[in-house]
Amino acid sequence: MKALKYSLLICISVLITGCKVKYSFTGVQDLKAETFQVNYFQNNSALIEPGLDRDFTQALQDLIQNQTSLSLVNSGGDLIYEGEITEYRISPTTATANNTAAQNRLTISVNVRFFDKDAPEEDFEQRFSFFYDYAGDAQLIGSQKDTAHEEIFERLTQDIFNATLAKW
Repeated sequence: MKALKYSLLICISVLITGCKVKYSFTGVQDLKAETFQVNYFQNNSALIEPGLDRDFTQALQDLIQNQTSLSLVNSGGDLIYEGEITEYRISPTTATANNTAAQNRLTISVNVRFFDKDAPEEDFEQRFSFFYDYAGDAQLIGSQKDTAHEEIFERLTQDIFNATLAKW
């Protein structure tokens, strides 16, 4: 009986020490990469918003730095993000009885190419898009434009992060 207890204790110990579960709040799994680079995302949309390309590039860099321990480099990164802003569009989504816009939508789309030098099978090209709705009688200027860009960038960069590093 004593031998059975010891055997059971040894089996449980082996099972417990042999099973490892890694958990991360961001969902990032074990990375071999130590560095990343985000190349400039040029604005190739039909409607050009000054500074949008710079702001988006910076937002993507900031998100990756804040959610990983990767170091940002200008060239030779283990992970490379590049692409272009392909759409910056304002369109009415709903109308009033007077045939005016009751609500407008700003849509921003980016085409992203991702390269992982340690795992080339993970490389891909994908389009990401998100929108911001606002009142039809409002102008998308000043703080409202800043808010719209921030909300869209937050969603776009998180979607890009999830697709490349969190694998969601």
